[in-house]
Amino acid sequence: MASTSGIVTGGVDTHKDVHVAAALDERGALLATASFPATGTGYDRLHQWLSSFGRLGRVGIEGTGSYGAGLTRSLHAAGIDVVEVNRPDRQLRRRLGKSDPVDAEAAARTVLADRAAGVPKSSDGPVEGLRALRVARRSAIKARTQAGNQIRDLIVSAPQQLREPLSGSVSRSRLLAAQPPDRALVGRWSRRRSARYATWLAVTRRFRRRSPNSTATSPSCALQPTQRCWPSTA
Repeated sequence: MASTSGIVTGGVDTHKDVHVAAALDERGALLATASFPATGTGYDRLHQWLSSFGRLGRVGIEGTGSYGAGLTRSLHAAGIDVVEVNRPDRQLRRRLGKSDPVDAEAAARTVLADRAAGVPKSSDGPVEGLRALRVARRSAIKARTQAGNQIRDLIVSAPQQLREPLSGSVSRSRLLAAQPPDRALVGRWSRRRSARYATWLAVTRRFRRRSPNSTATSPSCALQPTQRCWPSTA
């Protein structure tokens, strides 16, 4: 294993189970490549391996928000400067071919040439908590919209005595005013049609209970005093 007294630049091609790393010296010479498991122990071994060549400077990582999120957190905790890099361009892939060591080396060369300046998103603390809440919120909105559209489609084919009172726009307030299961409203539909209404009602109420939590999770958000700026838009 070659070592250098200068600064070492690292590059990592991340995958679900294995990360491939490459180390370059200050002149851009490839020192070595190696593979490590995508686990906590693997992250430590990767860090130690890069540091064994000399003083570790910056590390370029592909996919800092997905497969590389754990490695990014580990290196940040160790005080290493992590840079987010895009995958190699098509011209480089055609010339060198597709391989994990080549991609890891390309990530390191991108950092060494100062062509990568992406700052990885924070994936811990309140920011990550809000991100998880937003994922759940988007899922609830999608489910509510789908159930609402199904209700509107079912009203078109409903019996006349039920369709006429609900003709025109079916407002959310009219649907929410009914307590589930409101048999006067949906009792004449089949069980399947009643289930659509119950699904919409349950998702809507769950969504309304969940939405205020974003405010409680982000008390230090500097944008909160801004007019018309809410947690979901900030």
